[in-house]
Amino acid sequence: MPAIIPSYLAYWLLTKYLPMDCRDIKDMARPDVRNCDFHTLDHAGPVMFLLALTGSLLLALVVAVDVLRPLARDDDRPARWLAMATLIPVPFLVLLCLAKA
Repeated sequence: MPAIIPSYLAYWLLTKYLPMDCRDIKDMARPDVRNCDFHTLDHAGPVMFLLALTGSLLLALVVAVDVLRPLARDDDRPARWLAMATLIPVPFLVLLCLAKA
């Protein structure tokens, strides 16, 4: 469940921020600019910071739980835990599908 936050932030950047084209704007006050959402531009910096912060925390959590914990036990192997790490984005994908429906 903690992976929902960085997953949503990455989804927001990929679907809202990247498709915008604000390169050719010389005068930001022009009313004919349609492909540049200034609200999204204002939020891009904090979203990128939060994505880096929560993504690094999630990565540290995955390393601690899926690599270091199994290495500390003799009867457990990290390969099984790392295989289950592929299920991390499943809660976000389920919520995304429910939101689209």
